[in-house]
Amino acid sequence: MIGAVSRTQPSQSHWLPAFGLALGTALASTPMAVAAQEADTSEESNQETPHYGAELEGFDYPYPVERFRFTSQRQDLQMAYLDVPAEDPNGQTVVLMHGKNFCAATWQDSIERLNDAGYRVIAPDQIGFCKSSKPEAYQFSFHQLAANTHALLENLDVDDVTVMGHSMGGMLASRYALMYPDDTEQLVLVNPIGLEDWKAMGVPYQSIDETYAAEKQKTAEAIRQYQKSTYYVGEWEPRYDRWVNMLAGMYAGDGGDRVAWNQTLTSDMVFTQPVIHEFDKIQVPTLLLIGEQDNTAIGKGRASDALQKKLGDYEVLGERAADRIPDAELVEFPDLGHSPHIQQPERFHKALFNGLERLNDTDTST
Repeated sequence: MIGAVSRTQPSQSHWLPAFGLALGTALASTPMAVAAQEADTSEESNQETPHYGAELEGFDYPYPVERFRFTSQRQDLQMAYLDVPAEDPNGQTVVLMHGKNFCAATWQDSIERLNDAGYRVIAPDQIGFCKSSKPEAYQFSFHQLAANTHALLENLDVDDVTVMGHSMGGMLASRYALMYPDDTEQLVLVNPIGLEDWKAMGVPYQSIDETYAAEKQKTAEAIRQYQKSTYYVGEWEPRYDRWVNMLAGMYAGDGGDRVAWNQTLTSDMVFTQPVIHEFDKIQVPTLLLIGEQDNTAIGKGRASDALQKKLGDYEVLGERAADRIPDAELVEFPDLGHSPHIQQPERFHKALFNGLERLNDTDTST
């Protein structure tokens, strides 16, 4: 089904502030973020930030963490990952690719539901993130991260997978499907970033040094306020604080400098390596699950006022992406934000499984 659109419910109107810098730059440095921090007096915003290690030591994952040790770019690295088999397997494997402000653990709800449906689930932490190695020097690229993931799957003797990516993970999942079409059965993109080329549209480049300085300013409250606006459409639930503390705890710990440096390098990767221009070359059936109230756009705060109004319009971007990908189906959530699988898990996963069933039917018919 080419560019098919399935709307889950009538659109609801929400006004979202034009938060400037997503992902790679500290929100705390913007006047709006400062005002938001001062205005928020809720109990959860005043809790003490935990301190975790540079590889997220001290933060527990919902499943046993395994490690794939390999050599890349003349150094020994380890990629942490979850490998969760189903009790009643259906013979299919889903590989989950996390976003830039996320980890394998944030897929917890999805892993449980996929397992219940019979899927084996493999969820890695990419190099530079979460419980994986934080190199002092690494040439980060989506090609390299895709190759690392493919090496992990080869080590596990796994192929013919469904690759599912959220946020930055959507860019990585797209690159993986482009590099390894014979090993990718299906592609699922959940509010992927990079559905527009920010630099080509005129967003000014920010140097590595400037990005690092901004990363060093990140706080739990800045992270919380950004996520509230962009991920959850201006609403907050206490259950979201676990994921705020997961991120903030890495910055606050003894290895915070290394964490900030790796976040800086991967921010540059996200800004300078768009995948959208190759969407027409994706050869596998693709499901797009898009919360339309998302407003993520890297470097938005550096853009002109006129350009800011055009950036991060997921109501338009999702449809454009579905039109570019040859065999794509689009499911839209008009009232949800950047993380629909966390914001409304029941509704999201119902749409996910319905979509996977349709993709499976398409594979069988061909």
